[in-house]
Amino acid sequence: MSVIRVTREFRFEMAHVLWNYDGPCRNVHGHSYLLYVTLSGLPLDDTDHPRNGMVIDFRDLKRIVLEHVVNRFDHALMVSGLAPADLVESYRKHFSNVIVSPYQPTCENIVSDIASIISDKIPEGVSLHSVKLYETANSFAEWYASDNR
Repeated sequence: MSVIRVTREFRFEMAHVLWNYDGPCRNVHGHSYLLYVTLSGLPLDDTDHPRNGMVIDFRDLKRIVLEHVVNRFDHALMVSGLAPADLVESYRKHFSNVIVSPYQPTCENIVSDIASIISDKIPEGVSLHSVKLYETANSFAEWYASDNR
């Protein structure tokens, strides 16, 4: 039997601001993020099992990512915890869903965070292969398990 990779696409809207950045992204701005989550594993080989032939039921993958990533990030404002406390409090007064991250909320750091969040939720026998996060139509960051062992 062959190892198979399965991928599901997700979309969410999120704003962020880059603390101490020297370009326009130092201002609060939003993106329409496109997220691809790829898992790998052996398809189940049990003719008596309802998920025979599946690496993971796409419904299960959808539930994991929606619950732990999309529902958290969608329509949020992500700011770095390195920003001054009074600035963060100002954001909290003006925005109802503020995520204060322990990192600069770049696409690179967000995709790494998403991989970390998802990897703990994947069922046994299935592995997180990669996570790709598009910040714009032509700009994305990727995380691969093989690069992070």
